[in-house]
Amino acid sequence: MKYNGFLIVVLAVLLLSLQGCGGNQASQQMEDRPVDELYSEASDAMERGRYVEAARLFEEVERQHPYSQWATRAELMAAFAYYRAGRYDESIIALDRFIELHPGSEEVDYALYLRALCYYEQISDVARDQAMTQEALNAFDVLVRRFPDSRYTRDASLKRDLVLDHLAGKEMEIGRYYLNRNEVNAAMNRFRTVVRDYQTTTHVPEALHRLTEIYMRLGLRDEAIRVAAVLGHNYPGSSWYRDSYRLLTAQDRQRLAENRSWLNRTVDSLFRTD
Repeated sequence: MKYNGFLIVVLAVLLLSLQGCGGNQASQQMEDRPVDELYSEASDAMERGRYVEAARLFEEVERQHPYSQWATRAELMAAFAYYRAGRYDESIIALDRFIELHPGSEEVDYALYLRALCYYEQISDVARDQAMTQEALNAFDVLVRRFPDSRYTRDASLKRDLVLDHLAGKEMEIGRYYLNRNEVNAAMNRFRTVVRDYQTTTHVPEALHRLTEIYMRLGLRDEAIRVAAVLGHNYPGSSWYRDSYRLLTAQDRQRLAENRSWLNRTVDSLFRTD
């Protein structure tokens, strides 16, 4: 029993010694260093593609030298390093902090752009949930609205259009699903959403055709002619217009040809009640 007790005491002492050594090593790793040396090491890690290491070193610059001229830049570089590492959540957290702490910085537009890219890079195919796509759209909208003349806004606008097309594609997929199940009202709502909310996307011609198809199926010929006319006026060379035209009866086509007022309608006119 005494021997066992002695072993327990020895093990306890060794354990405390190991913990002390570990603590000393940790404190040495976090020991303050000259700001230019620390920033240089972080930049070198970035150049070598060691992005997580670079991010942590940049964070150390800001932690150890919060009032230096390097600190603000290091915050943004840490966020960029996390972005390059594909650690988007950590990048977004760092960017949100940067934007909140430095609202007057000349690089806020870049921070907003990088934040939008973090969401943009996570967009999945249209078969999956589009929450991240919506987040990307919202983030690009903030940049375009706040900094319309920023050098990042042109690329943001182009990516924003792609995001809108992606969201419209999701609506079309759901609409086709409902249409195949003969749930025409649910399908019609999805196609109308595409026409109303995503007018600049490539999915509008098909959405107009699907609405023409639904209206003909429901026997609403006036509405079908009206939508087909808008489709033909705005997308005269579209195969979707040819498909819609084939759905119309000879009498419907005659009305379409005789009543030129149909052809002056815009997409917006489909949603007016006057």
